[in-house]
Amino acid sequence: MSTATLSSKGQITIPAQVRASLGLDTGDRVEFVALGDGKFAIMAATQPARSLKGLVRKPANPVSIEEMNQAIEAQGAKRLSQLNATAKPSCAQS
Repeated sequence: MSTATLSSKGQITIPAQVRASLGLDTGDRVEFVALGDGKFAIMAATQPARSLKGLVRKPANPVSIEEMNQAIEAQGAKRLSQLNATAKPSCAQS
């Protein structure tokens, strides 16, 4: 297991073995991913967006833009009616 020491400025030097394993080079970015229970994973943030292709499978039934817009509008109207139902009535004017 590799370790590093936190400086007074909140900086650490990532050990060479870890940098090599992650494929990190000078100027590369890293991400800290919360795993829960106070644990984090460090990941190289150097992957191109194209590497995400295929990560999410295609939907069984394709949805058109019009159908998406209708669904968004319906959910917005539903939420607005919920907010209106729970809103406190304004003070009556004399």
